[in-house]
Amino acid sequence: MAWFIRFKARSLVSATTRPLRDVLDSFHCSQSHFSDCSVRSFPRKWLRSKAMRLNEVDDIQSESSSSPEITRRPSVSALKASNNPLGLEEFPHVNDPGEKLNLFDELKQRFLSFKKHKYLEEFEHFQALKEAQTPKFMVIACADSRVCPSTILGFRPGEAFMIRNVANLVPPLENGPSETNAALEFAVKTLEVENILIIGHSCCGGIQTLMSMQDNGDSSFIKTWVTNGNIAKNRTESAANHLSFDQKCRICEKESINRSLLNLLTYPWIEERVKKELVFVHGGYYDFLNCTFEKWTLDFKGSIDEERGRILVKDQQLWC
Repeated sequence: MAWFIRFKARSLVSATTRPLRDVLDSFHCSQSHFSDCSVRSFPRKWLRSKAMRLNEVDDIQSESSSSPEITRRPSVSALKASNNPLGLEEFPHVNDPGEKLNLFDELKQRFLSFKKHKYLEEFEHFQALKEAQTPKFMVIACADSRVCPSTILGFRPGEAFMIRNVANLVPPLENGPSETNAALEFAVKTLEVENILIIGHSCCGGIQTLMSMQDNGDSSFIKTWVTNGNIAKNRTESAANHLSFDQKCRICEKESINRSLLNLLTYPWIEERVKKELVFVHGGYYDFLNCTFEKWTLDFKGSIDEERGRILVKDQQLWC
């Protein structure tokens, strides 16, 4: 049917197909690589004129909708450019009757459900947020899509100021500016959070990348970033070199959290508040394979035992 529609359209607008074909031959792209294509070099007037011609084709098809050979879908069809005469191919739309809702339709339903069951039911809470935010927590978590702190720990809007990055790393002050320490500065100095919680997790791809890296000068963004965890990697290799790769990764997932806790103290405005017990720094580890959560707090008064390669912690808990 899609071929028959294109054939009909071609016969109806044969006078306009040649210029469009010439362009589409040089503007060939597939649906999956559409974002790589650019039409910035086409004059706007040219694009408008071509769009008007395509609209005329659409109008002609609409007028012919009573014909048994041509049927129009109730929803918009996806189009892609190709080398055939009009360059238009019709794909089944995910919103066709009997098919799943497309992704944004699903997001719409989730939003409307949130508005009905959360926003409207807690209207006063959300109205209060427009005045200011006063979160008690600063949360640093991994960007991994399987780890959602608000879902895991039940944070309501306004309760936690969050930043997510690859492998939930905190670079030391000496490494210079980054979005992570900028967020830390805002959370500690401006919002005056009382708790900084770094959350790691099982099966972390960032840690796996760190543990498998070779010193070959690879300068990719990801590998450059995860080098912030090199000390944790080296400590893991020294202490657990006899273990399997997966076991070492699991150890490093926790070791990197502790190393990031120490890196927090390289920022004077955090160290000062920790000493005065105005801010407490915590580690957390979410094992989504078994749905358990480990939590511990850095024991600043107990001092940090750098010589033995470990930090002292307190208030260790396992939630399961």
